[in-house]
Amino acid sequence: MADEAQITELSFEEALKELERIVSRLESGDAQLQEAIDLYERGDQLRRQCAARLDSAQARIEAIRTDAQGRAVGTAPFAAG
Repeated sequence: MADEAQITELSFEEALKELERIVSRLESGDAQLQEAIDLYERGDQLRRQCAARLDSAQARIEAIRTDAQGRAVGTAPFAAG
């Protein structure tokens, strides 16, 4: 539980960098089984944190609505998909 609290305090960029280091370590094949399991679990927590941060950022993006002449007439919430 303490690990999760520490992860939520990381910026998106910090969490992503740590996740990249974990992936590299796992891909190298040098980690012992227990270390690989621990790294995988930490990586999954970091992945979820990064995804949540991206979802939050995406929810704040607004698309500019335009009229027939292409002039901005307002904004609308971003709709992904």
